[in-house]
Amino acid sequence: MKVHHLLLAILITAIWGVNFSVIKLGLTSVDPFILAGIRFTLCALPAIFFIRKPDVQWRYIIGYGLVFGIGLWGIVNLGIKSGLSAGIASLVLQFSAFFTILLGAWVFKETITRYQFAGIAIAIGGLLSIIFIVDGSVTASGLMLVLFGAVAWSVANVINKKAKTTQVFAFLVWSSAFSPIPLFLLDYAVNGADGYRALASQLDYQAVLSILFQVYPNTLFGYWVWNSLLKQYPVSTVAPLSLLVPIFGMLGSVVIFNESLTVSKIVAVLLIVSGLGVGLYGQRINNALFSRPARPLS
Repeated sequence: MKVHHLLLAILITAIWGVNFSVIKLGLTSVDPFILAGIRFTLCALPAIFFIRKPDVQWRYIIGYGLVFGIGLWGIVNLGIKSGLSAGIASLVLQFSAFFTILLGAWVFKETITRYQFAGIAIAIGGLLSIIFIVDGSVTASGLMLVLFGAVAWSVANVINKKAKTTQVFAFLVWSSAFSPIPLFLLDYAVNGADGYRALASQLDYQAVLSILFQVYPNTLFGYWVWNSLLKQYPVSTVAPLSLLVPIFGMLGSVVIFNESLTVSKIVAVLLIVSGLGVGLYGQRINNALFSRPARPLS
């Protein structure tokens, strides 16, 4: 990978990691579902008027929009609002990789390798270590909600794979149009008009900047660049860089919210990132280190 492309990929992982802290800043004055609803409204508008609908069935576009918008980011916002720190949220959400492996085995009859089983076991050790963090940055409800978001992300990945679209940016824009109204209605069903009254009276520059960051650098620019790199380079070159996301997520929370970086958190990060590395890339690493070229027949 060219150096400027490598730096660009690292920049995207940093944006995705810091985004969790940016979400938490927005949640100080905006309800979780409303914040997600505004985010996806701006992801869809006005871009949808200039980008042609991707050539996939409507059920995939609608399904992805509902799962990605509500099941993932609406619920993750709620988890962070429930007291889970931005750093821990960025770490726990990476379990979507393992849920995707399990769903792929069920839906697509894909084989789960020994490396994937080992990676899941290691990462579960990291998850268990999170439970014992007692500095106030972890709540049971927040942890469960973000884990649910990780499951939703894996479902969204399956929908995306079944859609078989090559028009990734158009798919993201058009599917985003189906997230806002359900999110706004869901907030009204839970909180009545209180969230909207608070939005009108408490919306500040911090919330506005949070929304703009989530829409443009994080979602539209981030996914566009990432998928462009995936088209230019092998997946095995680009994808491993995503392991930097929870590291930047934790560092962002430390810098922005002065979250304490305890030994138990460092252990959790090491175990979960190591589990991801083993589960997703263990076979490739083994092949690279120990495979031998076949000897020519004499």
